[in-house]
Amino acid sequence: MQKPKPPQTLSAGVRRLTLEAAGVTLSCLLAEPSDGTPRATVLAVHGGGMTAAYFDGQAHPDLSLLTLGARLGFTVLAVDRPGYGLSAGQLPDGQTLAEQAVVLEAVMERFAAGHATGAGFFLLAHSYGGKLALMTAAHGMGALAVDVSGCGHRYAAEPDDLRRIRSGAHWGRNWGPLRLYPPETFRAIGAVVAPMPAREAGEIPRWTAIFEELAPRVPTPVRLTFAEHEAWWLHGERDIAEITSRLASAPVVRVEGQPGAGHNISLGWAARAYHLRALAFFEECLAGPRPQAGARTASRLDAGPGPGQDALAPPG
Repeated sequence: MQKPKPPQTLSAGVRRLTLEAAGVTLSCLLAEPSDGTPRATVLAVHGGGMTAAYFDGQAHPDLSLLTLGARLGFTVLAVDRPGYGLSAGQLPDGQTLAEQAVVLEAVMERFAAGHATGAGFFLLAHSYGGKLALMTAAHGMGALAVDVSGCGHRYAAEPDDLRRIRSGAHWGRNWGPLRLYPPETFRAIGAVVAPMPAREAGEIPRWTAIFEELAPRVPTPVRLTFAEHEAWWLHGERDIAEITSRLASAPVVRVEGQPGAGHNISLGWAARAYHLRALAFFEECLAGPRPQAGARTASRLDAGPGPGQDALAPPG
């Protein structure tokens, strides 16, 4: 069970919220537009070993997705996934991806019952949360679009590294060069990190097979971002081609690179740029007309290939 933590500092306009969803008590962070009328609702889903506070970074005012989204007219709801935050006591071993997808659907239903959501829900997710967002979308659970950072389909890590993922031995893979983050990042990290529950850690080696099964069933626009210093995932030209080909039912698949970023993009200096691009993608999905089925783009934004990777895909 997670140890109690000191109260988390929140950005101005961000408040705590508790939701009961599919029998699970979840802690959340919420930011809403000042006029109370959102264009849509961004459901932010954190990665493994993190919490919802990932999306309200306190090391610099430019980091918070919650405050930026609210200023731009979106409601942003960042949820502590099952096994994190308030639900850690109820689910000390966490849940599988399939179980979490059921909870995430219930979160959307429960939140919409008591709050204005605008046009509906966008899923913005990081790392392990990206897996959950894609699975939730594949289940046809009503998301308008999915934006994922730090998640591919084939690992750049060796199997032994994956089995040791709960040990905390992968600092370099998780962060990349420390210069990519504001100086206060690692002094303010206590509210952001949390132990990864055993059941979700146990599924990590199976992700490639899970992706192969669910990807053809994702019916919504998808945008994927890989950091310049992404070290967990293969994201060369051939890897990107495989990913986009698997997402055959998505009306558009966009793959981009984020310069000057490590795996934890939303905690680094590049956070604001990434969040603005993600919200711009959601704006495009709202504005229409809807893209034709099969549209594919791969723009790496001069990020440069990672070690041992192919040359980057050119703009589509």
